[in-house]
Amino acid sequence: MTQIIHPTAVVHSRAQLGNNVCVGPFCVLEADTVLGDDCVLLGRVTIKSGTQLEADNEVGEGTVLGGKPQHAKVGSRYGGLRIGRGNRFRENVTVHCAFDPEKITRIGDDNLLMVNAHVAHDCTIGSKTIIVNNVMIGGHATVEDRAYLGGGAGVHQFCRVGELAMVGAQAHIVQDVAPFLMIDGATSRVVGLNRVGLRRSGFTEDQLVQLKAAYRIMYRSGMTWTEVVEELRRQFTTGAAARYATFIQSGKRGFVPERRLPRRATIKIPSSDDRGFIDDQLRRFG
Repeated sequence: MTQIIHPTAVVHSRAQLGNNVCVGPFCVLEADTVLGDDCVLLGRVTIKSGTQLEADNEVGEGTVLGGKPQHAKVGSRYGGLRIGRGNRFRENVTVHCAFDPEKITRIGDDNLLMVNAHVAHDCTIGSKTIIVNNVMIGGHATVEDRAYLGGGAGVHQFCRVGELAMVGAQAHIVQDVAPFLMIDGATSRVVGLNRVGLRRSGFTEDQLVQLKAAYRIMYRSGMTWTEVVEELRRQFTTGAAARYATFIQSGKRGFVPERRLPRRATIKIPSSDDRGFIDDQLRRFG
């Protein structure tokens, strides 16, 4: 068994290290931590008690995995953190353990978490996601496979970001984002399907047409969400679009609305007082 451990690293006697593990300078591995084969800790990395990493994870400088949950009522006992294979954590990423001693925060496989990203307690992160610099993911949130969260985006606690959804930079996600959608960072609203991501993932034109039809039902039909679920189940029994009905039916926080102005929306006509104010401003600055 080959291990490279820098002399300045602190490795607890109850830490378990696999084959070909590399532990860089000033790293700390607490008791009851597990590093799978071929894991690399680059420097100043802290792996807290109750954290387990499977094989081939690379952890950048200053990252803390398995920290105590940020919760006003957290006790001395709390849950753990389980991380899959092939993940890349860049500098200063933080991921916290679950709040309940019997539960875990979970991160899947082949994810990229960029500089200063934060994943809070009890989150579930799927596989092949990209979480860009300074993203903040609140407690109990879910990010499904191949989702993309742009720089500085914030995901409110208990919210879900669906499979292959793309969230723009600095968006504020306070409701669920259904799979395959794109969120505009400036308005935090839905602006259509994530077409580029879908094509890169191998979706065919026929599948895109099906998803577009489902999108129209969700956002252009004027139906209630209960009616939307019924219509989606009727029209889409298989394929990617069939994911929508299940996702919507299990939602508890509502869903991010569309950015465009609804067709039946009313446009406010300025009153006479408003017009007088506007005319006065035009005279002053015109």
